[in-house]
Amino acid sequence: MPGDIGLVGGEEFRVGCEEMDREIMRASGQDPARVVIIPTAAVTGPKKAANDGVRHFSSLGGDAESLMVLDRSHADDAGLAGSLAGAGVIYFTGGSPDHLLTTLRDSLLWRAILEAADQGAVLAGSSAGAMVLGEMMRRPRLGGWVDALGITPGLAVLPHHESSDPAQTSSQLLSQTSGGLTVLGIDARTGCLGRPGSWRVVGSGRVTVYQGAGWQIYDSGAHLPGDV
Repeated sequence: MPGDIGLVGGEEFRVGCEEMDREIMRASGQDPARVVIIPTAAVTGPKKAANDGVRHFSSLGGDAESLMVLDRSHADDAGLAGSLAGAGVIYFTGGSPDHLLTTLRDSLLWRAILEAADQGAVLAGSSAGAMVLGEMMRRPRLGGWVDALGITPGLAVLPHHESSDPAQTSSQLLSQTSGGLTVLGIDARTGCLGRPGSWRVVGSGRVTVYQGAGWQIYDSGAHLPGDV
């Protein structure tokens, strides 16, 4: 998968996200970057989420548009899937991770996304959008963990991590997950940009890396360990 991946901790398209999102666009290699906002997860307000994303990335110099994939019938629409050809950044908004996961899994849209990523597109997601890209995903409302889309093998994402206590979170993770899973606690308006084995922290907050019984906190600009 040649394209970079952007895992964002939430509160996308707001003040404090500007430099992070410029970095995401630069990683596409396009100038201007063609940014496609997909608001599937934003079940209570997809139009607003899409418009916010288009406005935000356009203000940063991107060539931004929305792709209104709202349910599984849309995700299996060949015309919608085909419109991703040539995208530089494909960005999933926050919202319901369960709805996003069930809509995308094994769909025509997901196959088109993987093809675009193979051509160099950056695949980015905020909050729910980042959660589904991991190997495993914690289900905040239904409880438990499920297999996610697996773009980042061995990783899982906990978004909105800025108010979390690392010691308490680490204890919970030890009781819930296998020891082989690395969990990234990502603050809002903050992201991990890169790919497995080569991540750096971008944005205005921090990332907490949970491995086994320990954790380490990384500030913006830092590179995560090579085994993450």
